[in-house]
Amino acid sequence: MIIGVPKEIKNHENRVGLVTSSVRELVSLGHQVLVETQAGAGIGLSDQDYESAGAVIISNAKEVFTRSEMIVKVKEPQAEERAMLSEGQILFTYLHLAPDFPQTKDLIDSKAVCIAYETVTDHSGKLPLLAPMSEVAGRMSIQAAAQTLENSNGGRGLLLSGVPGVEPAKVVILGGGVVGSSAARMAVGMRADVTLLDRNLDTLRELDREFQGSVKLLYSTEEAINKLVPDADVIIGAVLIPGAAAPKLITAEHVKAMKPGSALVDVAIDQGGCFETSKPTTHTEPTYIVDDVVHYCVANMPGAVARTSAFALNNATLPYVIKLANEGYKKALIDDPGFLGGLNVIYGKVTCKEVAESFDLHYTDPTVAISMH
Repeated sequence: MIIGVPKEIKNHENRVGLVTSSVRELVSLGHQVLVETQAGAGIGLSDQDYESAGAVIISNAKEVFTRSEMIVKVKEPQAEERAMLSEGQILFTYLHLAPDFPQTKDLIDSKAVCIAYETVTDHSGKLPLLAPMSEVAGRMSIQAAAQTLENSNGGRGLLLSGVPGVEPAKVVILGGGVVGSSAARMAVGMRADVTLLDRNLDTLRELDREFQGSVKLLYSTEEAINKLVPDADVIIGAVLIPGAAAPKLITAEHVKAMKPGSALVDVAIDQGGCFETSKPTTHTEPTYIVDDVVHYCVANMPGAVARTSAFALNNATLPYVIKLANEGYKKALIDDPGFLGGLNVIYGKVTCKEVAESFDLHYTDPTVAISMH
């Protein structure tokens, strides 16, 4: 199979779909890999590095898209990239379609085979291709919160850890999944006062065993959130419903009740955000202020630590890329129900229920959709 790796063009996105070690694996299996020039520059991988791994360097994205049977990316295709997709071409990347109708429509119109990292599941129902970036984003959320609390960024002027004689910042984390638990580990390590809320009792029990009292663990209810919001210095939004838009757990009224200079970090912004006042920001301008509360809503947080993120992501995605390349998308998806869950759009049909429901579009069972072509 001919596999294309374009250079990412989203703001401050330095990750790359395939690192050199992944290219070498694919080439050794008989596949051809086309890499746009400078695609890996942001993580210290040169064109020469890619050529040494067996890749063919291509001077522009258009040629990469035109010549490739499968495109492997990191972030959702931007409008100019979507215009280059062709019928039947495989697109394997993060999509996050539920809050993004323009992208959904363009992918439907392209008639490409669009497989989303974030809705692929493993045998236990977990999200193996989202997990590595969730780990990064969860850890980064506390770094971002610590900076956002500084006076120079509009924050309250708090040191997250406090010092002897001065209390630490109060950090509230909404969600105990990979993002939330990773955030909690970082916050505890920085000696913050941490409270985490979740609705899964098994998750809360597991975190209780891990943290042994260093994190206050609460069942998430509207009442619990109402009580915590006015006293919180930081709220981390780490809520995920796979494939669907994130629920708005923090309302505009909650924000008004928060202390001036407190911080909101919305890690769920890729799925629309879990704060009513959230809107996507970039690494260039990561924050904005609403009702004296600083919002950090960068939609590609792991892009700021691109080298760590790209290698972590490739560790998870490479087996799936190999499966698609070796077997073709039909066999690869049909033989693996979890992988099949990654199929969001194919030949103009929406095959992810959550995306279809978000935009009142017709849903087609993925197995049925595949059998039609």
